[in-house]
Amino acid sequence: MASSKEEAVEELPASLNICALNCVDLSSSDLLNSAAIVREACLDSGFFYVINHGIGQEFMDEVFAQSKMFFNLPLEEKRKLLRNEKNRGYTPMLDELLDPDNQIQGDYKEGYYIGVEVPAADPKSEKQFYGQNVWPGADILPRWRETMERYHQEALEVARAVARIIAVALDLNSDFFDKPEILGEPIATLRLLHYEGQSEPTKGIYGAGAHTDFDMLTLLATDDVIGLQICKDKDAKPLVWEYVPPMKGAFIVNIADLLERLSNCVFRSTLHRVLGNGQERYSIALFVGPGYDYVVECLPTCQSTDNPPKFPPVKSGDYLLQRYASTHASLSSYGQ
Repeated sequence: MASSKEEAVEELPASLNICALNCVDLSSSDLLNSAAIVREACLDSGFFYVINHGIGQEFMDEVFAQSKMFFNLPLEEKRKLLRNEKNRGYTPMLDELLDPDNQIQGDYKEGYYIGVEVPAADPKSEKQFYGQNVWPGADILPRWRETMERYHQEALEVARAVARIIAVALDLNSDFFDKPEILGEPIATLRLLHYEGQSEPTKGIYGAGAHTDFDMLTLLATDDVIGLQICKDKDAKPLVWEYVPPMKGAFIVNIADLLERLSNCVFRSTLHRVLGNGQERYSIALFVGPGYDYVVECLPTCQSTDNPPKFPPVKSGDYLLQRYASTHASLSSYGQ
């Protein structure tokens, strides 16, 4: 039986406000129990841990090692791989501004986007979020592409397994999200992230500003440096922030905007941010959402006469385009 709450790490300073999250064991055969744990988590914080997901620690260590190798390259080498119009490639420090009301400039992080590989001959490649990835040369990072492609595939399977539990938690058939137009052929974007450790909230400096994620769900792997904070109630005054500690061998999963819309706010897309503590920090996020043309509208199990849909229907791809455009620097600014 999956455990309900986990403290996650030991020897954290007593002064830190720590959030104890529910923990779901993907090796459990008790789907109803797992769905109950997920539902409780999504009603409470929108965040939970996933353990026994099938991706071995040795391979996870290799993925992080390869990520660090890229970010350790000279800036001029990384800038040869700058993010393109398909949202693939390198994003430099300050490229993303997630909380313009409270940040004086962009996030103190650099990143690298990798998406689902679609051949140029495929008509789908003409749409945003589909196409070919940008890769460092094999002469510079010999095993990099192989490692990241494998990780993207394996992490996506974990996300699909989590989505099956979420479906049951929403009183749907477990395979509801497996449809080709939803997660059968999803928009699934891997992002490698490197934070340099700067953070002065009183001066508007953050590793990542306060935001909600855009897609359906996020699968996050982190190193052992604490930095992620969540705010369970984004309408509270003042906002109350709690740290989510890393857990060795576990993913942190959070609900994102499109699932909040699908569930009619039953499951929340929780506000979160990253603070630096003077240490470098690495994380790897997989953002998973429906296919571009899927119309996101309230699920039948999440509405009633007394609880009508709160959001108008929207195409998945259109929503993501708007959110990415509003938070990232324009591509034309890269020449500066």
